[in-house]
Amino acid sequence: MCIKREIPLGHFQARSQQLPALPPRALSTGLAPKEEPEASVRAAMLRRQLLAWPAWLFRGPPGPRGACALGAEGRPVGPLARRGCCSAPGTPEVPLTRGRYPVRRLPFSTVSEQDLAAFERIVPGGVVTDPEALQAPNVDWMRTLRGSSKVLLRPRTSEEVSHILRHCHERNLAVNPQGGNTGMVGGSIPVFDEIILSTARMNQVLSFHSVSGILVCQAGCVLEELSRYVEERDFIMPLDLGAKGSCHIGGNVATNAGGLRFLRYGSLRGTVLGLEVVLADGTILDCLTSLRKDNTGYDLKQLFIGSEGTLGVITAVSILCPPKPRAVNVAFLGCPGFAEVLQTFSTCKGMLGEILSAFEFMDAVCMQLVGRHLHLASPVQESAFYVLIETSGSNAGHDAEKLGSFLEHALGSGLVTDGTMATDQTKVKMLWALRERITEALSRDGYVFKYDLSLPLERLYDIVTDVRARLGPHAKHVVGYGHLGDGNLHLNVTAEAFSPSLLGALEPHVYEWTARQQGSVSAEHGVGFRKRDVLGYSKPPEALQLMQQLKALLDPKGILNPYKMLPSQA
Repeated sequence: MCIKREIPLGHFQARSQQLPALPPRALSTGLAPKEEPEASVRAAMLRRQLLAWPAWLFRGPPGPRGACALGAEGRPVGPLARRGCCSAPGTPEVPLTRGRYPVRRLPFSTVSEQDLAAFERIVPGGVVTDPEALQAPNVDWMRTLRGSSKVLLRPRTSEEVSHILRHCHERNLAVNPQGGNTGMVGGSIPVFDEIILSTARMNQVLSFHSVSGILVCQAGCVLEELSRYVEERDFIMPLDLGAKGSCHIGGNVATNAGGLRFLRYGSLRGTVLGLEVVLADGTILDCLTSLRKDNTGYDLKQLFIGSEGTLGVITAVSILCPPKPRAVNVAFLGCPGFAEVLQTFSTCKGMLGEILSAFEFMDAVCMQLVGRHLHLASPVQESAFYVLIETSGSNAGHDAEKLGSFLEHALGSGLVTDGTMATDQTKVKMLWALRERITEALSRDGYVFKYDLSLPLERLYDIVTDVRARLGPHAKHVVGYGHLGDGNLHLNVTAEAFSPSLLGALEPHVYEWTARQQGSVSAEHGVGFRKRDVLGYSKPPEALQLMQQLKALLDPKGILNPYKMLPSQA
């Protein structure tokens, strides 16, 4: 059931049952390792015989640990203020988006002194106008897009968000909702001078049910902190991202983020039970149910999951958390070809069944770049492809036995040429680092052209081969890696510097190739500003028209996250 609320002016009362804020983030992004139960004798013997750990795998990158930590897809895992910590001194200023792309400012009002005074009354002490403090929230994490917002607002409650949006709606002021600003497609930063509406101070856990595992929290809670919170109660979050140290749960839901647990726990469209959303005119739509089953009318929350802040601002989330696995195993394997990668996946599903929680792949060039730029060494002999398999279950011996049997079969049948397995948390993290830090390595290789595609499994790697042949010596490296279990390929092309001719060779070719396979031009990164004009490669005209109509219905003035998601209008 959804409740549509309109807050009277002057009412700034927060929820009365809020729990205390989560503690500040620690420097470490991992939980303290726990003792793992002993695996079966047979699996242990198999590991000793075939899967030895070389000591040099544990050599980390030079420099102080955590000085500029990056996670999966290379996103920063620390606070937003650390965004520029990897930039060398003298790094050129990011060019303004409005100067680099052919985009025209829509006829919105500009912020006046009277507006600032009104905002100060609504969020006392939460109005930021200092140019230096506005630099980071105006720039995307890839440092290729930059807005020119002069105002950032930091509300604490949905009521404050409601008053902000009501004022902006009346004044025709454009608003850019922003969470942790870890997006890949420019959806979380302004294009022109839109007001940045940050959810950073909306970081309260509202409730957690220890039997059902249902968590209700504000949208600004950082994913890693929520993970720590529920893990202390023997549950886990249903999604895990490399950006978990910075990204907000509201932003995760607004972009329908995928991540590393998608294979096991599915999409946020299934695990999110309810939302609280503030509409463009300030109306609070309270659909914050904690019911697993509710078949009364349209499921309105689905409109806002993946809408990237263009239909409403998510202020609170109700999400179902699965029980924490008692045993986690990771195997890292080398495969001679992509056909063997696919067959390994098929065999893996059949033999591991319910305990399979991740199946990731990367090509040989990825491994070379991780070694060259990050000084991480492969634990297996050189191969054309590598796969990372994770199992999560309730019985360590049972799971290790199943994984050991699978590895024995895969090695014996020639699907896998070499491999290693880990149950110890330190070694598990080391193996995951080989996959999670690929984009960090790519970013150190030069300018990166990034594509996040969904494709049929049998054609998943063909586009990498196609692009590699198409670009030849004009590209530095062309690599493919991603979530094979989800059919999600990350195609990345590196060059010494941004090249318009290289971009012209890539686009629209990559999108046309994807469309011919009935694939998606955005598997998990969203649409944002970068991909709004290629949406037609994945959606028919009728669907695009309906999206425009929904936008006009819920945000008739178009003030919420303009220039994002939907194709530009002529």
